[in-house]
Amino acid sequence: MGVFVFLPLVLPLTAWPIARLAEQHLHPRTATRLLTGVAAVMAVCSTLCLALVMVVGTAQLPGNPLPDGWSDPEVRAAVPYDEVAGKAAIPALFAVLAVCGRTWWRHARVRRRAHRALAGLRDTEVAVLPDSTPYAYALPGGGRRDRVVVTTGLLECLEPAERRALFAHERAHLSARHHRFLLAVRLAAQANPFLRPLRTAVSYTTERWADEDAAQAVGSRRTVARAIGKAALVSRGGPAATPAGLAGLAAAGLPRRVAALLGPAPAVRTWPSLFTAVGVAAWGAATGAAVSAMSSANSAVTMVLILHAATPL
Repeated sequence: MGVFVFLPLVLPLTAWPIARLAEQHLHPRTATRLLTGVAAVMAVCSTLCLALVMVVGTAQLPGNPLPDGWSDPEVRAAVPYDEVAGKAAIPALFAVLAVCGRTWWRHARVRRRAHRALAGLRDTEVAVLPDSTPYAYALPGGGRRDRVVVTTGLLECLEPAERRALFAHERAHLSARHHRFLLAVRLAAQANPFLRPLRTAVSYTTERWADEDAAQAVGSRRTVARAIGKAALVSRGGPAATPAGLAGLAAAGLPRRVAALLGPAPAVRTWPSLFTAVGVAAWGAATGAAVSAMSSANSAVTMVLILHAATPL
């Protein structure tokens, strides 16, 4: 197994170049899917390898319930620096599981509370809240329970065409299930801090994806850009927590989003050419994810074989 068990912990560094270049050179739909996929694979692989290293550390603790053979020198020799790495992996893995579990629980709790807060309103696709604070967000509920939440304070600040752009933007979040991408990269970044740049990038690309879908729906890129800019000017803050981090029109990266909407629509490409900077970065991230998967699989199989040999029948 050797040092290969540690590779998935640091291989997310290979995805840093594509995290930035994908925002600028890829269609936001392609960028979102690529970055989320890479982040998910690398997070699972790094967590698996952390668990494998933890087995060695746990077997060395006095009074552990593991078979005695798991603490044999042959088992410890499978992991370099087993004394330090094995024991350090124990609190690290528990911290990852605790943080990810808390995030998942809070995500579900916020969605439940949001739906309960709308229980007194009419069961329509758009829920208008009588609130002077201007904000809007997409509330996923699974199929027919998806709703767009908007306040009267924001609607009063927008022209009819801009309102249509707002609704199209939030519907795009729901139809493309952007909350799943955002939750996946959020969990991935908590499992491995090296994946945080991908989380930031996906937060931007999902908004750009919704912008492009809204522009196509209303037939005017300039109208969507105007709606985004106006929403940013009048917004004074929204709810304390929105489901899966989905924001309204006034989200992060606003100047770049407006500039992109005032320009031509991005070309739809499933994969960038290798002879470009973004292509090299994309292949680098894909290679890093593949090596991470192979390293974790090799480490897992090796550890299982060693533990099986060390465990008395």
